[in-house]
Amino acid sequence: MTYATKASVAALLATVAGLVAGPAAGAAPARKAVPAAGPQAAKGAADQGAVAPGKPVTLRIYLTPKGGSDALAAAAAAVSDPSSPTHGRYLTPAQYEAAYRPTAESVVAVEAYARDGGLRVDGVEAHSRYITVTGTAAAVDATFGTGLHRFAAGGDSFDAPTHAATVTAAIAPRVLAVSGLSTRPRAMKPHATAPAAFVNGTPCSAYYGEKPASDQPPFQGRTLPYAPCGYVPAQLRSAYEGGTALNGSGVTVAITDAYASPTIESDANTYAARHGDQPFAAGQLTQSNPARFTQERLCDSLGWYGEETLDVEAVHGMAPGANVLYYGSPSCLDQDFGDTLARVVDDDKASVVSNSWGDLESNETPDGVAAYEQVFQQGVLQGISFLFSSGDNGDEVASSGVGQADYPTSDPYVTSVGGTSTGIGSTGALSFQTGWGTDKFTLASGAWTPAGFLYGAGGGFSSLFARPAYQQGTVPGNTTGRAVPDVAMDADPTTGMLVGETQKFPKGGNAYGEYRIGGTSLAAPLMAGMQALRNQRTGARGGLLNPTLYGAAKGTITDVSAPGPDAGNVRSDYANGVDPSGGMVYSVRTFDQDSSLGDGGAVTKGWDSITGIGVPSATYLTGG
Repeated sequence: MTYATKASVAALLATVAGLVAGPAAGAAPARKAVPAAGPQAAKGAADQGAVAPGKPVTLRIYLTPKGGSDALAAAAAAVSDPSSPTHGRYLTPAQYEAAYRPTAESVVAVEAYARDGGLRVDGVEAHSRYITVTGTAAAVDATFGTGLHRFAAGGDSFDAPTHAATVTAAIAPRVLAVSGLSTRPRAMKPHATAPAAFVNGTPCSAYYGEKPASDQPPFQGRTLPYAPCGYVPAQLRSAYEGGTALNGSGVTVAITDAYASPTIESDANTYAARHGDQPFAAGQLTQSNPARFTQERLCDSLGWYGEETLDVEAVHGMAPGANVLYYGSPSCLDQDFGDTLARVVDDDKASVVSNSWGDLESNETPDGVAAYEQVFQQGVLQGISFLFSSGDNGDEVASSGVGQADYPTSDPYVTSVGGTSTGIGSTGALSFQTGWGTDKFTLASGAWTPAGFLYGAGGGFSSLFARPAYQQGTVPGNTTGRAVPDVAMDADPTTGMLVGETQKFPKGGNAYGEYRIGGTSLAAPLMAGMQALRNQRTGARGGLLNPTLYGAAKGTITDVSAPGPDAGNVRSDYANGVDPSGGMVYSVRTFDQDSSLGDGGAVTKGWDSITGIGVPSATYLTGG
């Protein structure tokens, strides 16, 4: 079984190598391209000319793992393949280091290569993943043949290469990637954000369909229900877990986001107590945060607090007995998230990692992919399961002008979690599941007026990664690329989860409040909670889940292939977001209309680009 990772890097290198021109191409016949930000990093920007030769530049030179990248990829594939004799034979971090840590010879050789090019070696990462070097732009150009220029776009300026990075053929086998050649920020975004303060408008339903919106105009000839007020953990457990006694005890789930909410533990405990659950026990929720956070303005640090709140409360709600270990990234920048995930695998305390963030594939660069993938492969070999939300902008055409998947959710070594619109009835049972994709209609002059596509589960086909073996025969054969997502859980904000968070209200300052929220940022931690229960039941780690999910027995995964009982729900909102003093705003939020994904925006039988192969059922927990 292969996951085509090497092919993906080769494709990226081919893209950037094709952009090498002029002196850099003709002057280095004995050089080889390496994964790095190249001319594509300056797309849409105006060239302002060459960077001053003496300008200081700091780079990371990532080192090839011992035995080579192909050997590491093959080992990760084998340990994940149910038909392999090494399936499930996971390594400890020490065993991984013994087998794959870059060699001391590589460190010495690459340091010497950097110094010979006029660069200063500043240090080696604790596990020898990379060497940090500093030098002038002229020295960087001489060492890597990149032709650094200054570019301007949208009022910002940055440096970027005009040629693909190369190194000598002799040193190339030791260099995995070069990072830092472009100073254009590569920022990840949370897949769930909330305003500074928000309160659900009323009326809303305690369970799906409780309150018909009979005081509002019919929609397409039918009276729709008012949207749920937000499902609480007891409802979600009842709907998904089938009454199991499993609670995640003995399992640790890691959550990565940027920054750290100062009120997360008190908020989560208040929320649990208000809804009949046990608060976190002493030491059950812990945090691993950096000494300082950076880039708060660029990244909107406060906006990440809502993401963390949702992730923590969703995991605890689904698996109340599991330990939750929160890792705060110093910022939303790509490199910081890569370092944060590296801390997760080096610590090796968690067997499941929930990640509700990402960015467009087109914004990723080869060095970023190489750095992430090395961490994912280490995690897979240690039995760690990475779950990533698939995104909240459907096919991304509206946001970027190009149909594409997000990254890292498109990586073959992670499980991509898409989204459903979900009905949970008065008894706590699932009443329906359909695709999350929302067209909005506003109320004007007594009629529902279309306002266009609002949001929906991300999905599609990767342009970075070839189709992995575990998707062959399941994903339609007339498409290419790694298909996104793999599975799905509830994500629609209309049928979302109620969360509790300390918010900054316009009157009265900071106070705890509750509100409904969704997005695949909800789906990923819900799935992480499910996986914690499965790991508790099996007594083992799950590693890369995808081969098991795609090969699961009938009944283990529920195919989502039909519309719901209603076209959508009526949503009532306070015009000012917090109270009725400013009046009410009413809208219809539809189901199963996800831009161009699926079959015209709707789910289909079998795998589809909204819900993947479907939603894990209670059988997934109890024996599937």
